[in-house]
Amino acid sequence: MLGDDAAAKRALAAELRAACTEIGFFYIKNHGVAQSLIDDTFAQCPRFFGLPLDEKMAMHVRTSVNNSGYTPLLEENTDATGKGDLHEAFDMARERPEGDPDRAAHANHYGPNLWPADLPGFRAQVEAYYAAMLGLGRRLFGAFALALDLPEDYFTPLTDKHTAIMRLLSYPSQDGPIDPKQIGIGAHSDYECFTILCQESVPALQVRNTDGQWIDAPPIRGTFVINIGDQMARWTNDLFASTLHRAMNTSGRARYSIPCFVGSNVDTRIEALPGTVTADRPAKYPPVLAGDYVQGRLDATYAYRQEGTEPVG
Repeated sequence: MLGDDAAAKRALAAELRAACTEIGFFYIKNHGVAQSLIDDTFAQCPRFFGLPLDEKMAMHVRTSVNNSGYTPLLEENTDATGKGDLHEAFDMARERPEGDPDRAAHANHYGPNLWPADLPGFRAQVEAYYAAMLGLGRRLFGAFALALDLPEDYFTPLTDKHTAIMRLLSYPSQDGPIDPKQIGIGAHSDYECFTILCQESVPALQVRNTDGQWIDAPPIRGTFVINIGDQMARWTNDLFASTLHRAMNTSGRARYSIPCFVGSNVDTRIEALPGTVTADRPAKYPPVLAGDYVQGRLDATYAYRQEGTEPVG
């Protein structure tokens, strides 16, 4: 996807289509993101999560307008049958400059991010990694378009201001007996078009296959794990599979991961793409605006949103 060889791109698109229709998860390598950038960003995780709790709580997501900042242990519940997810998180999104009309119209998506007050170098490093994820996301949208027999630039005008929520996640080790209803992150599918996940060295991710079995998706240095999200599943009329996954850290040490959830522009209408509706495959979902869809899913996940407390700031 970084070159101009049309035949090579078609071959890649065929592999991608098979992964998306049969599995829903895949690894990519030769992605153009420097390993040094990845390593230096992971080095920020113990710095941030090692801050005193009161400093992290000063950045609690309830004080943001765009669900950015810090989420403590157990305040998310991705599995509706669970008791809360055993991880901490730092979230950021695609901040637009002050005075930008999109920020004024959609502050809950493009508003200002929250950052630690006194953690030198943290913001610059995380923002550099985020910029790399935006670039990789653009290339992946081109590959997905080809996999759907669409022009490579089909998604460009629909994703040029896409929302991309990125998270730094910290999972404590669960030692001894484990309550299956309270693990690192409960069984769920992601909300946006696709997720670019970087795992450090501690295994925890599991994916449910088509037989209903949980299989390990271990860290492989130099790769990203990509999974299809619910927006892309809706957009493709379920041609591309959005797959359940979960994380359970039993390693005896902290586990860090960095997912970037790449979606479309907030005002993009998500409805069945050309070629995905046939006589044998009628349209399954009503159209929905991407921003409304993501907001609804976030509302169902975060405890502070269910307490009736509106974000301030």
